[in-house]
Amino acid sequence: MLTADQVRQTVAAIAAEQSADGALPWFCGGQLDAWDSVEAAMALDVGGEHDRAVAAYAWLAGRQRADGSWAAEYRDGAATDPGAESNHAGYLAVGLWHSWLSTGDAGVVDRLWPTVRRALDLVTRMQLADGAIGWALRPDGTPDDTALLTGNASLFQALRAGIALADLVGAAQPDWELAAADLGRALRDRPEAFADRSRYSMDWYYPVLAGALTGVAAEARLAAGWDTFVVPGLGVRCVADRPWVTGAETCELALALAAAGRPADAIEQLAAMQHLRAEDGSYWTGLVYADDARWPVERTTWTAAAVVLAADAIAGTGPAAALFADPAALDRSVTEALR
Repeated sequence: MLTADQVRQTVAAIAAEQSADGALPWFCGGQLDAWDSVEAAMALDVGGEHDRAVAAYAWLAGRQRADGSWAAEYRDGAATDPGAESNHAGYLAVGLWHSWLSTGDAGVVDRLWPTVRRALDLVTRMQLADGAIGWALRPDGTPDDTALLTGNASLFQALRAGIALADLVGAAQPDWELAAADLGRALRDRPEAFADRSRYSMDWYYPVLAGALTGVAAEARLAAGWDTFVVPGLGVRCVADRPWVTGAETCELALALAAAGRPADAIEQLAAMQHLRAEDGSYWTGLVYADDARWPVERTTWTAAAVVLAADAIAGTGPAAALFADPAALDRSVTEALR
């Protein structure tokens, strides 16, 4: 459905937005946050641009704060929103595990492991009594008691990636293992632990994408929101009550479908959002289909990255494809995960 050349073109479009110092923003001159930068770096690794991916991770490592966090937003290298969000802190662990699966470069793991360790130590400190993780730090350094479902599902994946990295470097992190177990129980059994953001499609599919829900529970979850969020032939609504489909959410649903063992449905969703593809291989963020208008009028690296990661997971040919196509791989030993 996407040729190898088309995927390479999209990877090249992401690379074209990277700054000389390694920063990987939404687009040249736009904002940068740690989560989206990691997603874009993973796509670079899928496309064989390993030096660029490492440069993006090194840029983040150089800006990690003493408490293990990153600013919520940077522009031109300067922090423009100092807030500290838990999901931003966690996602580098996923990126580094993806890097290891992609390249087997132990030197990169060794260099970035201290950064990941500080970040996930912060995440565990932000865990609340019910197992959920506060979405941000308050100004006094304590965790906000509001937990967001999508961010927590991402952190469930991040903690498990961190545990795999800890096994790899021989530095067991039992606190992370306990945190992941408690968080998994919250995601599966305690919906009241999370703020009600059910209008947003991410809260629908992300527990499946991240591996918190599997099997029958994953199927039930996907079925429950399908008619609310999926617009046949166009993709996935970002918000249930808006006539707006977005490329990244559509590709993330494709990843969730791949994780649930539904590759044909995943391909259908990846195909549906190709109306957002530009001639240079980049992707528009979304479409207000009631007006046939692209909105916002921007082509973001993280949208393009979601396309690349979905294509890789569905095809299953890349060395890191199982990270999303088979979330259970993170729960197995490092040796088994690498077979």
